[in-house]
Amino acid sequence: MTWGRSPRHEPAKDLPVIDAVVPEDLPDRRKLAEYLGPFRLEGAWQIKSRHTMVFGYSALVPEPDGRLTAFNDSGDILRFAPPGVPGLPPRPNWVRFEREAATKAARDVESATRDPASGGYWLGLEGRNSIVKVDGKFRATGEVTPRAMSGWGVNTGPEALARLSDGRFVTIREVTPSWRESRLHDALIFSGDPISHPHPQRFRFDGPDNFSVVDMAVLPDGRALILMRRLLWPLPMRFVGRIVIADTARMRPGKVWHSAPLASLASVLPVDNFEAIAAVPQPNGRITVWLMSDDNAMRVLQRTLLWKLTVDPKQLPWPK
Repeated sequence: MTWGRSPRHEPAKDLPVIDAVVPEDLPDRRKLAEYLGPFRLEGAWQIKSRHTMVFGYSALVPEPDGRLTAFNDSGDILRFAPPGVPGLPPRPNWVRFEREAATKAARDVESATRDPASGGYWLGLEGRNSIVKVDGKFRATGEVTPRAMSGWGVNTGPEALARLSDGRFVTIREVTPSWRESRLHDALIFSGDPISHPHPQRFRFDGPDNFSVVDMAVLPDGRALILMRRLLWPLPMRFVGRIVIADTARMRPGKVWHSAPLASLASVLPVDNFEAIAAVPQPNGRITVWLMSDDNAMRVLQRTLLWKLTVDPKQLPWPK
């Protein structure tokens, strides 16, 4: 979800893309384990930048070369090597939409998943409640606006989007349908590429009480890590988060997809408005999980944080 809206900015040519990547102080291991459960927090950093295209990240995609590609609330893109990963200098870019996207709401990328065959991406846009497909140069090649997403709201749309290993796609709405419902989120299953299979089947996702869905990442074994977030206090904004797990093999049209809690992103940890998650398998069998926060273009009141977590998938449950 994005609170601030502004006209599209011109790229800053005279500023570095990233000014500094500053390590955050971490609590002791015992305190971390109390909140993070099976996850081990290997590091946390604040990404500082004055560049006009570096802000507001809501989707994070791992690349084959170890870099991460982050998409923001204005259709801007940052590809960068995270700490500890060698790579090229960070590069900003932007999505070239097929149809007019003059307002920020029309470019609000909230979720993304990668095409392993072409190197392109599918993007979930909440201002349009649509899914846009782009090629490896971020040029839009197709868009679908499913009728099943038409009631998902202007600022509460497809916050989570993932491609499954069998070629199906799943997307989850950020919020529940009404204030009377605290757990069940609308969700859709597409039988294939949403552009060519635009008629999804509906189901419901069951998450923790009064938390919004903000992103998801699918593990090699088919389980999905789903990142959730709650706004605790509006001014100044304070947030808490959750990471839950669900088994994609148990998704059924018309049924409820259940999850199990894994971690609590509480205020005793270096947290902000975490909205993006990516999972990267490692040669030793562990999974590296990256989290990134959305600063809502409020560089003084909020921060762009990057977390590196690791986890042994054997320690994760298989929800019923």
